[in-house]
Amino acid sequence: MSLISASGVSVRFGGAEVLSRVSLSLSAGEIVTVVGPNGSGKSTLLRALLGIQRLSGGKVARRPGLRIGYVPQRLAIDRSLPMTARRFLSLPRPCTDAQAAAALTRCGVADLADRQMVALSGGQLQRVLLARALLHAPEILILDEPTQGLDQPGEAGFYRLIEEVRRDTGVAVLLVSHDLHVVMAASDRVICLNGHVCCEGAPHVVSQAPEYRALFGFGTQGALALYRHDHDHSHGPADGPVHVHGPGCGHDHSHGPSHSHAQKEVHSHAG
Repeated sequence: MSLISASGVSVRFGGAEVLSRVSLSLSAGEIVTVVGPNGSGKSTLLRALLGIQRLSGGKVARRPGLRIGYVPQRLAIDRSLPMTARRFLSLPRPCTDAQAAAALTRCGVADLADRQMVALSGGQLQRVLLARALLHAPEILILDEPTQGLDQPGEAGFYRLIEEVRRDTGVAVLLVSHDLHVVMAASDRVICLNGHVCCEGAPHVVSQAPEYRALFGFGTQGALALYRHDHDHSHGPADGPVHVHGPGCGHDHSHGPSHSHAQKEVHSHAG
């Protein structure tokens, strides 16, 4: 049984459809990364899964009693507000000093408990946010571009920490990211979103598909290119799961729920 799933989820903002019939699921211990261009609905999808975004269609199912830890894309803190990292960890749900110390230690920032939140560097802040998300033993971690604004060493260190947490605790991870090395190194499955699910599959297989081109300056030399798709072709033989949904990444086609990623062939739909 999946821990959390979306089935045909659609979201509209005014007259614009931001998500169209998106289906996905996440199982225990799995790391799934969602990629896509700016404005593709990635953050909206996470909010829908968290239950804080109203749906215009479809449904989200969460296992009863599911514990979720969430790390937002950014956190704005009033610089005139005095708040230590330790105090922040007790918002909105109180925790003991021992719990706070364990969480900060787990995230490599044990010495920051008495530091003011506004005085933290970007990397320190993200680790404190992660510590807060881990406080109550979540079964799923949902992270919305958690390394945005960090330099490359900071990104690499943060994602190594995520991998260690998954290894040590078995927590499932749903991650929005633009960091292709993370997708390659850590993900079990990659979902490309552009208002709808364009494609999904194992990262090492998708990275070998020459038809996929990376945007945002990542280039094509060994990059996992999942950002633009021309699906009026057929892929060659694949040794793993790549599921292509529709002829392109526009919104002029429909597709059903995501296909089982246990299958070994490439799926291409006429739309």
